Amino acid sequence: MSLVVEPSGRVVVTGLGVVTPLGVGVPTFWPRLLNGENGIGRITLLDPSTFTTQLAAEVQGFNAEDWVDKKDARRMDRFIAYAAASARQALDDSGIQITPELADEFGVLIGSGIGGLTFLGEQHRRQIEGGPSRVSPFLVPYMIPDMASGYVSIVHGLKGPNSCVITACATGSNAIGDAYNIVKRGDAIAMLAGGTEAPINEISLAAFCAARAMSNRNDDPAHASRPFERDRDGFIMGEGSAVLVLEDYEFAKKRGAKIYGEIVGYGMSGDAYHITAPAPGGEGASRAMGKALRNAKLQPTDIGYINAHGTSTPYNDKNETDALKRTFGDYAYKVPISSTKSMLGHMLGAAGAIESVICLLAMRDGIVPPTINYENADPECDLDYVPNVARKADAAYSLSNSFGFGGHNATL
Repeated sequence: MSLVVEPSGRVVVTGLGVVTPLGVGVPTFWPRLLNGENGIGRITLLDPSTFTTQLAAEVQGFNAEDWVDKKDARRMDRFIAYAAASARQALDDSGIQITPELADEFGVLIGSGIGGLTFLGEQHRRQIEGGPSRVSPFLVPYMIPDMASGYVSIVHGLKGPNSCVITACATGSNAIGDAYNIVKRGDAIAMLAGGTEAPINEISLAAFCAARAMSNRNDDPAHASRPFERDRDGFIMGEGSAVLVLEDYEFAKKRGAKIYGEIVGYGMSGDAYHITAPAPGGEGASRAMGKALRNAKLQPTDIGYINAHGTSTPYNDKNETDALKRTFGDYAYKVPISSTKSMLGHMLGAAGAIESVICLLAMRDGIVPPTINYENADPECDLDYVPNVARKADAAYSLSNSFGFGGHNATL
């Protein structure tokens, strides 16, 4: 099949791959999410007894050797293995054949907010205990966040644009948005795009505990993450990966691809306010949403579902609620909004990617996932957060928000 020479300017999603606290692969993950199952529990990857927060949303039943070379699996950081697994699933799901001609026009853009922090911590201990000679020669390549993109590119022979986004918790959405622009302007025919994160380690946990950003509901993991709810007290760290195949629409149509949906708008903004706190009144977040809507040539009332950033922290949830009201006006009270972090925890740099997958599946099936643990309404968070039970909803367009430390805002 000949390749598309002139870009159509339209970008569609044809493949999905996920590694999540609710399962590996869309067929396992999606029903559990719709059922309101909770992926949060006491941490098992390390001894959490000395930490103020002892909970996380860990990936269960993942064997890296099922997805990458056995030698690589034994030494690489989990964030790379998660990305490799998601990428292979997405490629298989898309049915795309990577010919030598297509390989030159097929790129990878997988971001990570933290990268190989677990591997770095392990090697630092080896240096302290045994000296510099004990440090692995693989420390640099398996620590740097861009190695998820690099490794996936190498394994599948993808020679198009190869890059990485690091914008804290906005990473996954920025990665997909930037890949969307690459395909839209014709610099690639297809891209693997998404986010990956494996942050559950001693130093990461200690850092977020020190920042007092996480829930301390250690005796009740099932109810610890409760976005937009009155008694929320912080987020729960999650891990995993999500990768999407993005293609030029005409190329996808020509090869008879299954199309999940089309990306029609992408907006970014900077708060220029504070290293961790969002701009007051949702001003920065609202500008990102507004840009995405204008980019898509849509009106706010065209949106049928919103997957909120919804971290379960007191300030961020109120701020996002304010941003939604600022952007959508009275319609903010009518559109269903959910935070799937109530079940998955906060997957940091992978969050925007998994939430994009959720939007596509929700539109495909005509049902939106719930925000679980919503028991007591917060007067300052008074929108429709799809409390506790999934809901049928016919959404022609969905919107997904991601906001990160440093004032990074991204909307798809």
